[in-house]
Amino acid sequence: MTGLVKKSMFDILAGRVEGALVADLYCGTGTLGLEALSRGARRCCFADRDRGAMALLRRSIRELDLADRCVLWQGDLMIRLAGWLGELDAPLDLAFVDPPYADARKWSWDRVARALFEPLGAHLADGGLIVLRLPAKIDPPQRLGPLVIARSKRYGDMTLAFLRRLEEGE
Repeated sequence: MTGLVKKSMFDILAGRVEGALVADLYCGTGTLGLEALSRGARRCCFADRDRGAMALLRRSIRELDLADRCVLWQGDLMIRLAGWLGELDAPLDLAFVDPPYADARKWSWDRVARALFEPLGAHLADGGLIVLRLPAKIDPPQRLGPLVIARSKRYGDMTLAFLRRLEEGE
């Protein structure tokens, strides 16, 4: 994600980051979660299956002296996310879902809704948001499990979709 897109996204999220419990899923080296921490998030849970990226993230967390505000989950998100989220002592206020484009292009939306977005929706705080980054040519369904796209914004070859939990009667 370019610096300009990241700045725009965090401008949209203004007021939601300070004091938030954040998840950075498919985090890679953790730039989104680390940015959220630098903007006052109280804690961030980082998840990725790539050992090399997680090693770099661990080093960054150590260098920035953020270990007490970070949780690292390594493994297959589609299989392990529900269990990881179940270990949290509070609901998520904000989650970033930034899958590798090659993976996202092959997603079965029904499977992704069950494995990823249903657990996220079940562990999302009232008023919480999920930011999903996808290639611009992929249009996610308007509804993913208990979530609905509240807003989307295209930036060149990528789209950011902001998802919120469905309200009763929607």
